[in-house]
Amino acid sequence: MTMPCERKWAIDNARIFLYNLLDPKKTPRIPKAIRLEAGRCLKHYPGEYYMEEAQKLAPEVFGEFKDG
Repeated sequence: MTMPCERKWAIDNARIFLYNLLDPKKTPRIPKAIRLEAGRCLKHYPGEYYMEEAQKLAPEVFGEFKDG
């Protein structure tokens, strides 16, 4: 079962991965078509602000795991 904190982690890390694909210094030898597609994916991808708002509005989906 995926925990809310794992779901948020996956979204945050996918955003970082896509941004890294855009940077030739971090990811050399990536074809231009891949860089363009990463940019298109990021155009409407939720940033940190929206993920924080999602945590507030839907903690059972994107909230932090609380023990106990």
